[in-house]
Amino acid sequence: MEVTVRMFFVVCPLVFLAGLVDAVAGGGGLIALPAYLVAGLPPHMASATNKCSSVFGTTVSTLRFLKEGRFHRQAAAVSAVTALIGSALGSRLNLLLSERVLHYVLVVLLPVIALFLLLHRDFGLDSRAEELPPRKLKLISGLIGLTLGAYDGFFGPGAGTFMILAFTAFAGFDLVTASGNAKVVNLCSNVAAFVTFAFAGKTVWALGLPAALCSIAGHYVGSTLALKDGAKVIRPMFFVVLALLLVRILWSLAGG
Repeated sequence: MEVTVRMFFVVCPLVFLAGLVDAVAGGGGLIALPAYLVAGLPPHMASATNKCSSVFGTTVSTLRFLKEGRFHRQAAAVSAVTALIGSALGSRLNLLLSERVLHYVLVVLLPVIALFLLLHRDFGLDSRAEELPPRKLKLISGLIGLTLGAYDGFFGPGAGTFMILAFTAFAGFDLVTASGNAKVVNLCSNVAAFVTFAFAGKTVWALGLPAALCSIAGHYVGSTLALKDGAKVIRPMFFVVLALLLVRILWSLAGG
């Protein structure tokens, strides 16, 4: 596919922004994937090229969280394994059921999540994970990975954001550690998708590799903000991602 200068001007700034948002609160695909579509890539090539740029950016932010020790090793490992299983199950479920059912559920659920975050301003400020027995923490982490991995395989958008929220709400991690755990899981799923698309010959490398540099820059800036300011920067970004996801779903319902 021919890559034009216009494509770079459309994709690169938005991929940088997507990387920044994704590093802080997840949900970067809600910005990056439409950017590739607006640039003129067919849907399958847009998805493949998006994975090319995002996997490099996600690697950078994940390594920064790992270097700072802002993740829980066992919880992240268990949820990464179960997320891969869940993603495979969700992909199969997608072949049997309509996404519109999930769309209607999310239209109701997203405002509820936003209201919860508004009312609970101390959400994710402190960690309570150490209060849980190790076996229970592993079980909860495994269920989070399985459930949201299935969501990612079935639908996808916002999976990283939901994972951060779940690790905080159910496993008791603070928002920064929950974000680190989610990045480990997202990196595993992104690598799997990236390799699959690459071998299928769907990636537009001439656009994806320069965009990857923008994604790396965005993830570096975003992870710096998240590690430095923690919940102060992560909480507000949640509202941005939830709003983008709601708009995306309403758009799909209106057009479908």
